[in-house]
Amino acid sequence: MSPTPPARRLRLGLPRRVFSQVLLMQLAIAAGVTVLATGLFLAPLSKQLDDQAMRRALAIAQTTAAQPQIVRDLTSTRPAADGPVQAAAERIREASGAEYVVIMNKLGVRWSHTDPGEIGKVVSTDPSDALAGRDVMQIDNGTLGRSARGKVPLRVAGGEIVGAVSVGIEYDSVRDRLIHTIPSLFAYAGGALAAGALAAYLISRRVQRQTRDLAFSDISGLLAEREAMLHGIREGVVALDRTGRVRLLNDEAQRLLGLGTEVIGRPLDEALGPGRTTDVLAGRVTGTDLLTVRGQRVLVANRMPTDDGGAVATLRDRTELEQLGRELDSTRGLIDALRAQDHEHANRMHTLLGLLELEMYEEAAEFVGEVAGAHRVTAEQITEKVHDPLLSALLVGKATVAAERGVALAVSGDTALPDRLVDPGGLVTIVGNLVDNALDAATGTRHARVEVVLRTEGLQGRTVVLQVRDTGPGVPPDQREAVFTEGWSTKEPPAHGQRGIGLALVRRLAERQGGSARVGAGPDGGAEFTVVLPEGLAEPQLVESDPRPAAAPQSITTPHTTSDTASDTTPATTSVTTEEAR
Repeated sequence: MSPTPPARRLRLGLPRRVFSQVLLMQLAIAAGVTVLATGLFLAPLSKQLDDQAMRRALAIAQTTAAQPQIVRDLTSTRPAADGPVQAAAERIREASGAEYVVIMNKLGVRWSHTDPGEIGKVVSTDPSDALAGRDVMQIDNGTLGRSARGKVPLRVAGGEIVGAVSVGIEYDSVRDRLIHTIPSLFAYAGGALAAGALAAYLISRRVQRQTRDLAFSDISGLLAEREAMLHGIREGVVALDRTGRVRLLNDEAQRLLGLGTEVIGRPLDEALGPGRTTDVLAGRVTGTDLLTVRGQRVLVANRMPTDDGGAVATLRDRTELEQLGRELDSTRGLIDALRAQDHEHANRMHTLLGLLELEMYEEAAEFVGEVAGAHRVTAEQITEKVHDPLLSALLVGKATVAAERGVALAVSGDTALPDRLVDPGGLVTIVGNLVDNALDAATGTRHARVEVVLRTEGLQGRTVVLQVRDTGPGVPPDQREAVFTEGWSTKEPPAHGQRGIGLALVRRLAERQGGSARVGAGPDGGAEFTVVLPEGLAEPQLVESDPRPAAAPQSITTPHTTSDTASDTTPATTSVTTEEAR
């Protein structure tokens, strides 16, 4: 036999679920309010009914005292059970529904009473106030028991007081009215309590849906975990409400954006000021992994709308990745340049060796001078126009590769690019892909040539415009959008990978910075690729000056041998990259 399961102990206390607790609290509040309102209504009701009974008795007494015949009969007859005063008083009592109507003289002797045996006797309560000319209202006990009474003086035509009229309303009738009122009052109170209970249930059901039937302890735990997660992760998190106000800013977001907790509750435009960062966080610029700049930092932002109309944006610091990317791109560029120069250097050394063996020393010296001068002129032309060391090194390396492939790579005379690039690594990737494609297209054509244009535009000079032209076959108009599709290519894919990635990457990098990439027909019949980066350059005051000599980048392109080029390029490029990454 299976063992008997342990008995479940009864747990007393409030339920754990938010729905149940809210329902119980609201029912308790509704019941308490109903009981309190009923009590507050019943407390003055008894007093109000007493006051109404006394006023009714006083009104009957005043009406009785105003009849002249009663005054004449009081002064002209003796008290008797069959007298005219008794008859008039009984008629008034029956007509008004009073308990009694007592008419007395100045000595307090009754001329009328409900019990005829009491006629001729002195009243049981003190009539002095009424006989003194004052109206009296009171709850008092008499020969007929407890009653609500009204007493008024009885006057002759000249105003002399000759007696008084006392009228009583049975107090049991007042109590009956109160008792009869209570069931109706409780019915109304019960209806109000039922309506309150229904409203409490509906509200609790709504709370249950909104809290997903969690317990208060679960909500507290989730809030504690949320705070720990938001302030512990190394990604910036910015939460906005439906009106665009900042409602949450974790520690990393404060560090990346240079803000404090004082901006919480303020509009985003007021907290950050105008600019691309504000547009990205506010959702005016859409997309994923959007690049933006805040101070000296390059940030990658993503924005996700919430169900209540607000949004949550995440920020990643890409500055350190930029440093690694620049170093990698620099290394790749140097490897390509060294590989190309290795072939060219070997050919030139063979030529020089032949001239020396033929004892043609003057020709050998002239040959060496021409080679060194050509390299120096090319390097100087590029570095004078492109001040970013990473980009200038790339163009010098590509010029060497182009020369080996029989293509002339030229930098346009319109080129002028300062050393204030927001994303040098991204621009290096764009230029490298476009120049490589242009070299592939121009190789083998007559007067093969590739021309690169880098210039700035805009009111503040922050827009970077890149144009790469070639003398190849060009891109047909019906394929000018397809070339930017990932995987699209007119070339055979290599055995180790796939093609159609470079131009898709170019457009993606441009769009992440809020720019564009397009292709058209070049002036020489080939293709002309144009990339526009609206905020490609940082503001001048945000760029720290480089303490190293300005001539350092030129050492990249002024070697006499390939080995000298490698030794001079690496430290110069690395040092500049590190400084900009900071």
